[in-house]
Amino acid sequence: MPSLKSQLAITAGRLSYWYLHKFRHGGSAYPGQLAAKIDPDVLGALGQDRDTIIVTGTNGKTLTTALIVKVLAQQYDDILTNPTGSNMLQGIIGAYFAHKPKSNAKRKIAVLEVDEANVAPVAHYLHPKAFVMTNIFRDQMDRYGEFYTTYNKILRGVKANPEAVVIANGDAPIFSSRELANPLRYYGFALKEDEDQDVKAPANTDGVLCPVCEHILHYHGITYSNLGSFFCPNCGFKRPALKNQVTAVTAQTPTSSQFEIDGHPFSISVGGTYNIYNALAAYAVGEQFGITPAQTAQAFSQDEKVFGRQEQISIAGKNVTLILVKNPVGLNEVLAMLQRQQQPFAFAMLLNANYADGTDTSWIWDGNLEQLVESKLATSYMVGGERYKDIAFRMQVAGVPAQALATKPDLNTVIPYLKQVKEDQIYLLATYTAVLQMREKFSQAGFIKAGF
Repeated sequence: MPSLKSQLAITAGRLSYWYLHKFRHGGSAYPGQLAAKIDPDVLGALGQDRDTIIVTGTNGKTLTTALIVKVLAQQYDDILTNPTGSNMLQGIIGAYFAHKPKSNAKRKIAVLEVDEANVAPVAHYLHPKAFVMTNIFRDQMDRYGEFYTTYNKILRGVKANPEAVVIANGDAPIFSSRELANPLRYYGFALKEDEDQDVKAPANTDGVLCPVCEHILHYHGITYSNLGSFFCPNCGFKRPALKNQVTAVTAQTPTSSQFEIDGHPFSISVGGTYNIYNALAAYAVGEQFGITPAQTAQAFSQDEKVFGRQEQISIAGKNVTLILVKNPVGLNEVLAMLQRQQQPFAFAMLLNANYADGTDTSWIWDGNLEQLVESKLATSYMVGGERYKDIAFRMQVAGVPAQALATKPDLNTVIPYLKQVKEDQIYLLATYTAVLQMREKFSQAGFIKAGF
């Protein structure tokens, strides 16, 4: 039974959530902020009647969380989650106010995307049954520092809950580099060239050193960045045994992926190898929680786009694909995905540098935009956002002539620009707050529904 203080906090949070969504334009963080101000321990009271899965990592948290929700919905009839991407403590508290519990539910669970720096406080209150780890790359260094620092923040929450199973990307060297008391379940790619190659990742790759002895890591095969079948010739550290594996990738386009996990065929309606990893993580969670491969395939077949993750928006007969980018690894994977596009397309990128984006924009210089320009697949270019000058200069250095580059610092001018481009396909890349701002513009113009 929640304390009187917790009950007061919960009531205030629910009322503020109701008011904001009834009379304002919504809001996922403020109700949580208000409730936590009244009772800093309110999350513990909110989460006491359901199991919890925490999903964290640098890239892929939102889509992985959404896929896990779909998979678990095959057997669970009351799933609480935070689909808006508001993944810090106050946003997670707010997710409980947004959720409408089912009174007759037989199986209840919470699947929560959690910011890396917030794993420990969230886990302190919710005592999760599982931690899902997608990857760790250099990201928002003004907030996190180097990625070893980020991992240590996550580990504080994991080590405080030793009975929780850790479901981690085994292709990421950092996730198996520390001894843990927790049950461990690793997933990854079964690379055909496992025993036939001895290669190194490019020198500027994140995590190029062995996390145990700091010798340069070697690989039998690499999927992307520092992910793959790694081994250290100096200390013997190597990829752990994988419980679940992508055993084949049968087809990839910018809007779809077909692949096999443990020999079972699956397809998802988003492109990119990085999204196959997200699906693999969801499969591993499903198997851990009793979901069959056939049920997972059914869950993956649901063509539901996730906020800002290859979201398809139709504007004046043109298809606009909105894609979140926030660090060099993610940007390069998106650019690699675009190389599979068969027809010419328009390329646009909106760059902000607010707290939620990371205030340091230097990461754009590690994105391989030169490859995009050299491919000649993009036949027009546009940049915008609060730091449009930074991305405009970066595009010019990549080889886009200044006279061929449209600049739209005012987001109100972006939709009119998109309507008049000659290409039928437009890829619109944007940082987090720029995605929020642009979706609001799309909503006001009637192209998408308000909210998420």
